[in-house]
Parts: sequence; C-alpha cells; structure tokens
Amino acid sequence: MAADPILLVAGTWLGAASGVLAVLTIAGFVARWGIRFRLVGITSFTVLLALSCLAFSVSYNPRVSVPGAIQVPVVFDNGTDLVIAAAPTSLEAEAVAPTLEQVARNLRGGGRGSGGEVRVRLRRVEAIEPGLARPVVLAETTRDLAARSPGDAA
Repeated sequence: MAADPILLVAGTWLGAASGVLAVLTIAGFVARWGIRFRLVGITSFTVLLALSCLAFSVSYNPRVSVPGAIQVPVVFDNGTDLVIAAAPTSLEAEAVAPTLEQVARNLRGGGRGSGGEVRVRLRRVEAIEPGLARPVVLAETTRDLAARSPGDAA
C-alpha cells in the first residue's frame, strides 16, 4: 500500500509529462530545433522525478509506535549486530520495556551486513562525580531481522 497517495499521483502525472516531453524531444531532433539538447535534459530529469516519486511512494514504511514508549535517539549503530539508544535521565521504569521494543521494531534490515540478529540496548549515562560519568545499560533485547514480527510493516 502506498504511504502517501499524493506521491503516487505525482509520479503518474510526471510519467505522463515525461512521455509528452519524449515525443517533443524526438520531434526536436527530427526538425533540428535549437532547443533539442535542452529537451533531452528536461525529459531525462522528468523521468527521474517520476521514477523517484513512484519508488518512494511504494517503498516507504512508517515508523512503528508502541504504547507507553518515548522517542529516544540511536547513538550508536555498527551497521551489523549492535544498536544503542540513549535514554533520558527522566525515563521511568515502566517506559523502559516499551521504549526498547519500539527501537527494536523500527530497525530496518536493508543495508545491514549481518541480516540476522541485532542486539538493541537502551542505556543512560549516570554521573559518578563532576566531570566523570559512566554508561549504564537499562535493558537489552535481540531482534531477528530475518523473521517478521506481527507488527512489522510489509
């Protein structure tokens, strides 16, 4: 299903416009118009825009939202098997599990070297003394990117 129907409609209209421009470009070469090489650039750019709009409207998956979770930034991702998200100091204990689940479910497998399991950690930095702090892992889970969860988008 297309995430944004406007992009799908725009891609369709841009595709039609690129067809018209292609006909004009061919006519320009046959009639030896002075603008014929500019028409090649305009046509190819319009084709590129049409394909980009269509591809993005089909491939976009919205982010998963888990009840009780808060948005936390991912501070480390090695691209294969480890992702670390930073929890704020005000994060309550009840929100740790949903927040960790939300980070794990929003991971995408494309481009990851392993394609298998990814460890997801939620950590916070606690001050030991002024100028000195240490990271504390609040929770950790494993997400298998090869297996699809029921909440994953298609």
